[in-house]
Amino acid sequence: MKEEKIATRQSFGEELAILGEINKNIVVLDADLAGATKTDIFGKKFPERFFDMGIAEQDMISTAAGFATCGKIPYAASFAAFTAGRAYDQIRSSVCYPKLNVKICGTHAGVTVGEDGATHQMLEDLSLMRGLPNMTVICPSDDIQTRWAVNEISKFEGPCYLRLCRAGTPVIYDGGTKFEIGKAVQHGNGTKATVFATGVVVSEALKAKEELEKEGIEIRVIDVHTIKPIDKEIIIKCAKETEKLISIEDHSIIGGLGTAISEVLTEKYPVKLIRMGMKDTFGKSGKAMQLLEYFGLVSKNIIEEVKKI
Repeated sequence: MKEEKIATRQSFGEELAILGEINKNIVVLDADLAGATKTDIFGKKFPERFFDMGIAEQDMISTAAGFATCGKIPYAASFAAFTAGRAYDQIRSSVCYPKLNVKICGTHAGVTVGEDGATHQMLEDLSLMRGLPNMTVICPSDDIQTRWAVNEISKFEGPCYLRLCRAGTPVIYDGGTKFEIGKAVQHGNGTKATVFATGVVVSEALKAKEELEKEGIEIRVIDVHTIKPIDKEIIIKCAKETEKLISIEDHSIIGGLGTAISEVLTEKYPVKLIRMGMKDTFGKSGKAMQLLEYFGLVSKNIIEEVKKI
């Protein structure tokens, strides 16, 4: 990993503006938060294709659906608490039910929103979005993966939810890394444990892997960037090859990554999974890293979990 930290919302905004040059069918909608979601980068470049809907997320999603029926590729962005939460009904009935080509982008997800506090720390969006028929759910872990996701979701027809964070995260990959929707990325081949991680905590899992290696404990980390469709093949493979399975996410353990993995294991290869995440609780106000530490979602917590018998 590189020491440089970049927020995935920043990568999203920059790459969206680049994509706008290539694909003239791209339109972007925001709900009075363009400076925070970074869609203002696109808006300044293509004002005729940028629509600030005001504090009206439900209108934003419905309008995006309308654009999709006219052959446009709308990216509708706001904080995850407002896209996945406030506009859920419109996403369900106006986007997923008719299977329209709308890309819903929820920034500022998880407790790493920080000082904005519990009301803005969306911990249920993965659960809400993965439960919807026709929805693809992606949660990138760094700058490179986010830029890939922004481009990739424009290439296929159908609803997509892209989960992004506020805080800067280490750059894990290089520009030549190849990703595929529905295929997780494996780091290492250790057999002591598998740590499945998504989004902002992938870097914490990789830190834990490095520290454990110094003690002669070999594990593997699986970057699950696609929550739906989830990579069943790699889950079963790791369950068969490693002694312990752990999932970690900046999200509720109810309905998120851990639940998605558990569903696969229950049906295909029943083994125990330790789920690390927000344990049926709301967040608190504080610095992003302080909150991850407070809720036990950093590398030292992963190391402790791996070492438990």
